[in-house]
Amino acid sequence: MTARPLRVGNASGFYGDRFDAMREMLTGGELDVLTGDYLAELTMLILGRDRLKDPGAGYARTFLRQLEESLGLAHERGVRIVTNAGGLNPAGLADAVRALAERLGIPVRVAHVEGDDLGPRHPGSLTAHAYLGGFGIAACLRAGADVVVTGRVTDAALVTGPAAAHFGWGPTDHDRLAGAVVAGHVLECGTQATGGNYAFFGEGGRDVRRPGFPLAELHADGSSVITKHPGTGGFVDVGTVTAQLLYETGGARYAGPDVTARLDTVRLVQDGPDRVRIDGVRGEAPPPDLKVGRTRLGGFRNEVVFVLTGLDIEAKAALVREQMAEAFAKSAPDEVRWDLVRTDRADAGTEETASALLRLVVRDPDQAAVGRALSGAAVELALASYPGFHVLAPPGKGAPYGVFEAAYVPQGEVDHTAVLADGRRVPVPAPADTLALDDVPQPAPPGPPPDGPVRRAPLGRVAGARSGDKGGDANVGVWVRSEAAWRWLAHTLTVDRFRELIPESAGSRVTRHVLPGLRALNFVVEGLLGAGVASQHRFDPQAKALGEWLRSRHLDIPEDLL
Repeated sequence: MTARPLRVGNASGFYGDRFDAMREMLTGGELDVLTGDYLAELTMLILGRDRLKDPGAGYARTFLRQLEESLGLAHERGVRIVTNAGGLNPAGLADAVRALAERLGIPVRVAHVEGDDLGPRHPGSLTAHAYLGGFGIAACLRAGADVVVTGRVTDAALVTGPAAAHFGWGPTDHDRLAGAVVAGHVLECGTQATGGNYAFFGEGGRDVRRPGFPLAELHADGSSVITKHPGTGGFVDVGTVTAQLLYETGGARYAGPDVTARLDTVRLVQDGPDRVRIDGVRGEAPPPDLKVGRTRLGGFRNEVVFVLTGLDIEAKAALVREQMAEAFAKSAPDEVRWDLVRTDRADAGTEETASALLRLVVRDPDQAAVGRALSGAAVELALASYPGFHVLAPPGKGAPYGVFEAAYVPQGEVDHTAVLADGRRVPVPAPADTLALDDVPQPAPPGPPPDGPVRRAPLGRVAGARSGDKGGDANVGVWVRSEAAWRWLAHTLTVDRFRELIPESAGSRVTRHVLPGLRALNFVVEGLLGAGVASQHRFDPQAKALGEWLRSRHLDIPEDLL
């Protein structure tokens, strides 16, 4: 065990993130471990389709190309690399890294983690993978690995594994592990912690054109400092860290395979320029079951977008819907959805701003039901429909879409295994103590909200937000930056008010979670995203902008807060 802080950086928040980030992180300052997160629900589906074409595929090839120009740098600087880029084929990527190292003449020890693939237990799925924890990674690092490749682990495991290896933590060090989970959750999405996608990006003249990637200085007690390399763009403050802590979470208990972190115990303090200290995090035993992410092909989807320009927009939309009814009678797709998007303006100065979009989306298990027979029927209306008829794209055949589903499996039924650099296979035992999740009692509302005169204004004048997806559910985290604003927000933004401001949530169950330590509310909107991002259920399929829509809605706000 060592008391020396561990510096863990991030160089990727998703498959397709900035290519030169790995080199930037290795050359920009001191690091002990560099992590990269390449996996998401949609990515697993993409990799699954890759594997159908080539059984040797299934991993993030971008990582291998990044490593070609950075492996030597990591070796020279003594930086270990930990990544989930192995996707569906961590052994294959580990072999590819070894071959690359041999070709480059760089002596590195490569290990990998497996056991997450539960495909045989879920027939009919394209992919089925358990979310593993960090102790397989820790076993690889303790055995001397320079590069550790994993498949589907939790995003935070990329940090808890190195921390457990460095500090000698065991499975019952719940508070320390929980602190590392919180740090890992802040790092996992890369530049979202350093000013990227940040609600208040325009304040103070700060330059967010090219934010640097984040790093965490982890300590033996589980506390950490979130920062970035000197001279890189963006910024780190309590707001950017708060925003990322609220991203794609639920209530106060943030459950993972290693530990359940209590988000209602997190303390954030500005610790100097571009430095935020996280401490006070408490942990509990992990739940008895692991989450399993399953993807499958849901059927076929097609889309036609009609452009309606100028006058009589509603009447034009009604006409084309009536005309398309004949095509539906013939093909009878399972699902038909029409959306009229009023992007038009009266007396517009350009044709584009005078136009609205009528979006037709159809889905069916049979490609023929949504293919050219349907989109062709739309184009056949070109000279026989509303004045100004045109569509945004030519007709096409129906494209396959995916479905994400969550299942659960007892921790002890998954063969979590660390495959060391010398080929030895080390089983990673399931935690001996687990705790079933219960809802944390909601805290009492803070003191009375400010009184005095109010003014109608957008919520975003006083509150930040960040939103995202978990399968078919959306979450929206909302926070404020003063105690007076917190008292107002906690009393004002109830579930009923949220439904008023976000009418699309009317058919969904909405749950509000209160996090006073962060001056934040977190709303989970169940089923808003249908069968998940790959199903393209709504205009914003990952709910990335749902928080910004909420911030744009107007309500009565005390003038003192404005």
